[in-house]
Amino acid sequence: MTSLNDRLLGCALCALLSLAPLRTHAADAADVLPAVTIKAKRPNKSPTNSLLDQRSGLNRLKTGEADTASLLQQTPGVSTYSAGGLSGLPAIHGLADDRVRVQVDGMDLQAACPNHMNPALSYIAPAKVGEIKVYAGVAPVSVGGDSLGGTIQVNPAPPQFSNDEDKPLTLGEVGFSLRSNGKAQSSNVSATYATQKLSLSYSGVTAQADNYTAAHGFKPAEAGTEGGRVIPADEVASSAYKFINQDVSLAWKHDEHLLEFKLGRQHVLFEGFPNQRMDMTGNQNTLANLHYKGYFDWGDLDARAYTQRTHHAMDMGPDRYQYGTGMPMLTRASTDGLQLTASLEMTPQSALRLGGEALRYKLYDWWPPVGGAMGPRTFWNIDNGQRSRVGAFAEWEANWTPQWTTELGLRQDVVHANASAVQGYDNGLQATWGQDASDFNARDHAHTDRNWDFVAMARFHQDESETLELAYARKSRSPSLYQRYPWSTQPMAALMNNFVGDGNGYVGNEDLQPEVAHTLSASAQWRDADHQTWQLKLTGYATYIQDYIDAQRCHTGQCSQDNQTATSHFVLLQYVNQSARLKGLDASGELELARTDAWGHFTATALVNLVRGQNTRTGEPLYNIMPANARLGLVHRLSGWTSTLELQGVQGKRRVSAVRNEMQTAGYSLVNVKTSRDWGVVQLDMGIDNVFNRFYEQPLGGAYVGQGPSMTTNGIPWGTVVPGMGRAMKLAMTMRY
Repeated sequence: MTSLNDRLLGCALCALLSLAPLRTHAADAADVLPAVTIKAKRPNKSPTNSLLDQRSGLNRLKTGEADTASLLQQTPGVSTYSAGGLSGLPAIHGLADDRVRVQVDGMDLQAACPNHMNPALSYIAPAKVGEIKVYAGVAPVSVGGDSLGGTIQVNPAPPQFSNDEDKPLTLGEVGFSLRSNGKAQSSNVSATYATQKLSLSYSGVTAQADNYTAAHGFKPAEAGTEGGRVIPADEVASSAYKFINQDVSLAWKHDEHLLEFKLGRQHVLFEGFPNQRMDMTGNQNTLANLHYKGYFDWGDLDARAYTQRTHHAMDMGPDRYQYGTGMPMLTRASTDGLQLTASLEMTPQSALRLGGEALRYKLYDWWPPVGGAMGPRTFWNIDNGQRSRVGAFAEWEANWTPQWTTELGLRQDVVHANASAVQGYDNGLQATWGQDASDFNARDHAHTDRNWDFVAMARFHQDESETLELAYARKSRSPSLYQRYPWSTQPMAALMNNFVGDGNGYVGNEDLQPEVAHTLSASAQWRDADHQTWQLKLTGYATYIQDYIDAQRCHTGQCSQDNQTATSHFVLLQYVNQSARLKGLDASGELELARTDAWGHFTATALVNLVRGQNTRTGEPLYNIMPANARLGLVHRLSGWTSTLELQGVQGKRRVSAVRNEMQTAGYSLVNVKTSRDWGVVQLDMGIDNVFNRFYEQPLGGAYVGQGPSMTTNGIPWGTVVPGMGRAMKLAMTMRY
């Protein structure tokens, strides 16, 4: 007998497919939406968007999403570590999190959490995003620094000004979105008042969701907390969220000069993390961003000063054991940054870019006493942690002939790190807290690294249909505070220091050296002369990383002998320098299948990502490497409607890290469908993800530890991967005035 859900699904599919053929005379939505930029050729100018990018408006990607990292899912070479509902961690060519430079509105925002629950992209909601630029692999030195995998720049829409001296410009937007799975809902509002010289804008976004469900049960149905409700077998506990973002901006424009000041405030009321031992119970973040851009006869100048203040709190959420007291963990952090870049037109065929940056980050991470073994004093995980970076670069680009372009860049960054003395809950308990704290406090914590980056690129533009590119990069990155300074080998404390979601505990290592990556990349792009019918792009790359920061089994302090040999349990690890090699291939393209007045425009799209990583010291595969995956799409456009049928396929993850007891995952395929229509003042987006409600384990989802006694090392069963979301119907509407 056909179930109610199946009948609803059939009705929804019919609605989606029947809407597309309706004829109107409105412009195609793809012509008015901002584009996703895959790779900019010149950092100081807007890059040329590929055919694929121009037809994939960001608004359609935003439907029903709260996590900005999810907007990168159709970008070649990019994958995402799963985390909370708005805190995915992007990876480029297998290198993730701190190894990727992520800038939000030009700012290098810092995570202030031992679990990286508040990464940079969590501070800009999808509804606020106007443009995304991804420099995969070999990023120019002017946008790199203190990173290995590449650079992701996410920016809001630029300020708007009136074209009429006597008539101010007033704009506004109100929108909402709904998702059936998890009862997710979000709303956004924005308003702009502008003259020819001044522009004042406000935007606000709020979103919330309950726990989402997988396609079927993957664990026993049982209570998550003492005396709490029974969590169904298919429910992914600790995956709910609720947040509010607000931003105000003021811009002044005069001739070729633009000055902007922006003030932003985020309040996360709750965000669950099914692959971490606790949840975010509060995050308040304030941003101030001052930016100048000016164009002169000799070139252009870009300057920025910004500051970030974060107050972050973690504890056991409603789906976990409370132990009668909970375990509050608090963080206070500040980030202050300066950037200055000058682009000089040396000749009509060459340009020189010079710049400097300064970044100062301070961190206080403490755990208040709650009694018993967790008292009577405050536990200091990191006290007065400091990480400052000062960098300078020079980049020369030359067009030798209409076909040949070269780019050379050199950069140095000086990174200084330090921290103050620490204490456990009770240093009098030598075996539990005192000895580890004493060992840490006995040594000097100051470290200074002088890192060099070098990039060389040559591009051959045969004609409008063929471009070839060869590039080499030497990139450096210094360890983070959470890789250097977490000091306790006590199992519960170590479990709280984990930003990779594998369920294990981590201990820092003050003797870590900077990572140095050598990358060779070759790209080829072919397309029709008019850039309208077809295109194909291939990128192959190989990276060797000296002093790669991996992990080894902890064998000091309170780390037990069983910790060395366990193969099916969570374990305690310590960061260590080793070496690694990654290699892979990105392929993307599209082909126009048909174009008729009666039936519209049909296009096939394809995206394939292959990457393999290996620790060359131990011979083991690197942790959390996305297996081979592909996306195939059929896009139909007719009279302003854009509809997409997508097939996503992912190979099983069999190459896993033994030292972490990483879990394997099975291969899977999903079908997604969506349609969009923009009437100018109203835009409607609808879609269904995972149409056939397939169960799958997320290859980068991490270990499921979202319910029960998550403070204990193996109080939660090992071997369950965080599953993906079951069928989800999405609806979004935007109204503009």
